[in-house]
Amino acid sequence: MKVIVIGPRGKMGKLITQVAASRDDMKLVAGIAPKGRDYVGMDLGTVAMTGSELGVPVTDDLAGVIDSCDVIIDFSTKEMAMEVLDLAIAHKKALVCGSTGFSAEEMKRFEDAGKQIPMLYAANTSKLVNIMNKLLELVTTTLKDEIDIEILEMHDQWKKDAPSGTSKEMGEIMAHALGKELSNIAVYGREGESPREPGTIGYHSLRAGNIPSSHTVFFGGMGERLEITHHSYNWECFARGACDCAAYLDGKAPGFYSIKDVLGL
Repeated sequence: MKVIVIGPRGKMGKLITQVAASRDDMKLVAGIAPKGRDYVGMDLGTVAMTGSELGVPVTDDLAGVIDSCDVIIDFSTKEMAMEVLDLAIAHKKALVCGSTGFSAEEMKRFEDAGKQIPMLYAANTSKLVNIMNKLLELVTTTLKDEIDIEILEMHDQWKKDAPSGTSKEMGEIMAHALGKELSNIAVYGREGESPREPGTIGYHSLRAGNIPSSHTVFFGGMGERLEITHHSYNWECFARGACDCAAYLDGKAPGFYSIKDVLGL
């Protein structure tokens, strides 16, 4: 499978490149940098610090190399992701996107892309996070209005969007288990006199240092509390998951796929 990685110097793009380079079922054919970066023209292995040169260029012209690939893996920025999406559709290339911070209208564009290309969107490509999502659905479906639900998510100081895409996905799963829409019941932080409204899902975002992704969901009952937590020690688990998602799309028909399809959940 011939792979193009978007943003190979970013924290995720670098790891995805390293993982893809180590896999026998993948061949890297290009890395795509944002326009005008000083590493354009360098070898992808050097840019992503794989330990050796790969004989593959880094360019800022996706249109010029896109026809050489089978799949694009993009964990860059929401702005760059929309440009990548348009080119993937135009050239009929499979796309894995893990960027976050999109509006509802932008997410609809990814869903609609599934009518033309194999499209896989995943806010979080960790296997354990997605198993956690199944547990959240189970607890919420079982207990419904007997519990209060609060989400605490922690990330590094550089993360742009809040709450995280992963925590939004968790909230949507639990809201649907309650028969509701997250947009109608989400509460973002509290200040001053702010009593808890029954049936809402509370969000709290912490940004500090180089904290990797961390999510805890609190289910508060009377006299007891259940906490379900996932901590990532680094971003390697997400990079491995991203490459698994790309491999899953090999030979797939157009469609809007998710990490659940990859993991059989």
